[in-house]
Amino acid sequence: MKKNFISLAAIVLLLSACGMEGSRSFKTDRFGIDVDNRGYITGMWNLTRESRNFSPADQPSPLLSLYDEDLKRYYYPQKAVYRDGKYRLEYENGSVATVCLDEKDRYFKLKLESLEPRNGIDDVQWGSYYTNIDNLLGEIIGVARDTSAAVGYAIGALALDDNTIGGEARYTSETGPSGYIAHSPDHANHPLPLTLVEGQQFTMGGDGINDVAFYNRKESYYRILYGNTAYVDCNGRIHIRYHSRDRRKGKMIYSPEGNPVFQNNEPNHMMRQDVPGVDFIGSSIALWGSPDSTALMEVIENIVLNEGLPHPMFNGKWVKDPSNFMPDVRTYGGLQDSFPSYVKQMGLKVIHTYDQPFLHADRGNGGYIDGPNHEKKRYHFTSGDLSTREYADLLAKDGLILGRTSISNSMAPGTKDCSPVPSDSICILHRRYLTENLNEKDTLIYIDDPTHLEEIACWEGHSKELNMVKIGKELIHYLGVTKEKPYRLMNVTRGYWDTEAVTHAKGDAVDKLQPAVGGGYTGLIPNLELQDEIAHHYADICKNSGLGMFDYDGQEFFFHTGFGGYGVKRFFREMFAQAKAYGLPDIRFTGATLSEGAWHYQSIWNVGGGLNIYDVKKRVWGSTTSQGKDLRDVTYANFFPSSFGANFPITKNTTVEDFEHIEATAIGYGVTYNMTLGQKDVESCPQKYAIFHVIRIWEEARRANAFPTYIRKMLQNPALSWRLETKADNSGWTLYQMDNGKKVRSFDLCTDNKQ
Repeated sequence: MKKNFISLAAIVLLLSACGMEGSRSFKTDRFGIDVDNRGYITGMWNLTRESRNFSPADQPSPLLSLYDEDLKRYYYPQKAVYRDGKYRLEYENGSVATVCLDEKDRYFKLKLESLEPRNGIDDVQWGSYYTNIDNLLGEIIGVARDTSAAVGYAIGALALDDNTIGGEARYTSETGPSGYIAHSPDHANHPLPLTLVEGQQFTMGGDGINDVAFYNRKESYYRILYGNTAYVDCNGRIHIRYHSRDRRKGKMIYSPEGNPVFQNNEPNHMMRQDVPGVDFIGSSIALWGSPDSTALMEVIENIVLNEGLPHPMFNGKWVKDPSNFMPDVRTYGGLQDSFPSYVKQMGLKVIHTYDQPFLHADRGNGGYIDGPNHEKKRYHFTSGDLSTREYADLLAKDGLILGRTSISNSMAPGTKDCSPVPSDSICILHRRYLTENLNEKDTLIYIDDPTHLEEIACWEGHSKELNMVKIGKELIHYLGVTKEKPYRLMNVTRGYWDTEAVTHAKGDAVDKLQPAVGGGYTGLIPNLELQDEIAHHYADICKNSGLGMFDYDGQEFFFHTGFGGYGVKRFFREMFAQAKAYGLPDIRFTGATLSEGAWHYQSIWNVGGGLNIYDVKKRVWGSTTSQGKDLRDVTYANFFPSSFGANFPITKNTTVEDFEHIEATAIGYGVTYNMTLGQKDVESCPQKYAIFHVIRIWEEARRANAFPTYIRKMLQNPALSWRLETKADNSGWTLYQMDNGKKVRSFDLCTDNKQ
């Protein structure tokens, strides 16, 4: 079946004129949908050209589904009446939803205005919206992309409020996915083996602790997941879903849920806190369709700007604009003399000082990470050492940005909110009560209920050293709980992490705490309210110490409050709002993960690196693990910059040809990277100035949007070599294809090349 713009427009006019109660059609300037009298989408159309119906005939899409957490049951609309821009949807459980459907120029805005009576409904789900697109799965932001020359169309959705997050209502833990699924992006060239089924789930590889070892499936039909806003059915067809929960009353959850995990990441139970005033009424999404080539910059950015979603800027452009992607420099070696000069010569902006220790959030320092008078001089120069503030101010004179790696929201021992006087706002997994008085030396701690206390705290890693409870202002380590009355904690250590062991009375609360993981990440997780304050603290660091970039290692800890994407959005909204109140530029950040909650705020995802991500000598994505292939596929499908991670040190053996290939591939795929530099190694390189020039010229052309689509596709071919030169009259660039050091083909490039 085929349908074009004229026929759809005619139907819209007909329905509007006669007011018939059957199927209705709605349109944007490039996307149309048909909605039947039950409240299901039965048609999805590309209005820019003659096209097929993207809505599967065997799987219509409910506008809005309802979910009862106690019964573990979905309810779908049974009757739909449209009047004055609103749908009245009736459900089997007796609930009636009022959904506003607003036809914008480039998207549909759907908003839940009321649900009466609720009749046990805890959560509402937009969709699932089923498509017959089986190409690229955008599981983070919710998009189905057909990038083929024959079709070239994408269908997606975006949440328009913080409480509407990607995923299914039935997974109450909201932790997010892990592992791989079987999904072929191209059944003709990359068919699934007969032993696999589309959508089949697999764990990550390795030991579940070493993040590099996670990535272990190099075949193109294994797709790692970093979200579940979109998924595939058994035929590989992609569907999209968002949901919004009534958060006003806390809930016992089992986290993570619905994902294959390692034994040492076995899920555990958590009583998620209540959040007053946060409900699903008002939940809203934008539903859109567009030619794939215009989806990001003409549709998604339009939604972001019109609906007031986060629109962070870097270097004068939206951070999602592919012409704005740029490498950062990541330092090692401890000596900083030449880095400002290096960065200026390459035309870059950010110095990420990875040779500094991990930065832990400590509200006790007020954002003065080198002391109230910037007395710690941590940056080493031969002419004299500088504090963070002094170095940041020096860089700012040339428009450069200073960055550090921090451990997200993990509150380390010795920081204000952790120890020796722990906050009362640490995230609590379970609350129990003492059944006997306790003096300062007792190790027999009797409690009223042992349920779930045998679990090692935190689903991630299960570090035994972090298994503890808090009574009053004392932290107490324990392992195990007796199974029979009188219940008591076992293997107890009092006054843990330098807290004071004191007396406690019968009836006092015994709070099992949510930790991060061990090693350099050791710490406790804040509840939502304290996490808000930590978000403000990061803005304080930027204001008072001059940082403008963070690398959030342990970024997954934002999920540890139990709120998934809602908690992530809430953190970054608070941080960005506080920075704006201070009059600061938008904070640039990368981190250990990428999620639907962070997508709008996050500039880059420079995670991993080395041969795990990209091997410049072999010209392959990941020669040692599948990390490069995996993260490239995730980012590209979700309209996000890909990354080579921390990579490509300049040493005595580095060549200009290496960086011609690196830059060509980076621009071809839309890649950023952390160029890992040490001053002594750079100075040992005979070709350093020529390499700086290569990076500058390619990056200047990228910022000028000089590479049309057909050129970028050629740059992705690892068998080809390239050289870019500025024209003598500075009117543009000439791109040369090279063969054995000779120019064999040329292409003229200019600013905003539209070819």
